[in-house]
Amino acid sequence: MPKVRVIDAEGEQVGIVSRDEALEMAEEAGLDLVEIQPNAEPPVCRIMDFGKYKFEQQKKANAARKKTKKIEIKEIKFRPNTDVGDYQIKLRNILRFLEEGDKVKVTIRFRGREMAHQELGRELASRVQQDVGENGVVEQFPRQEGRLMVMMLAPPKTS
Repeated sequence: MPKVRVIDAEGEQVGIVSRDEALEMAEEAGLDLVEIQPNAEPPVCRIMDFGKYKFEQQKKANAARKKTKKIEIKEIKFRPNTDVGDYQIKLRNILRFLEEGDKVKVTIRFRGREMAHQELGRELASRVQQDVGENGVVEQFPRQEGRLMVMMLAPPKTS
């Protein structure tokens, strides 16, 4: 006959008793016998309302899920010859997105003969990188994908 360590409904340790005896104790209290630590020697069981216990666990899981923030990826598109005014507005949006905790995909699109001047795109990407500074970290350095140059920025890690 297997033995189990029993903890009653108030959290007091009853001791080591047979499994049948523990089930009787739970039945007398009108509650369930729940195995808490099956790997312990002897296994630890608790007398509790299992339905209520499951409900509490579900509530904790839902609360933990609510606290997590879903990170979105926002995209800002540039051209190699983006004007200063447009650049400032786009940079302001990048900084705002990073403050809100979202990742930013910076895309530089080359049209026609602009492909011959890819160094302009690299300069623009490094300028964005410098202007963002401490407000974001480069997650993916600029790389060419066909007619696009793509760079990923992420909010800085806060400890």
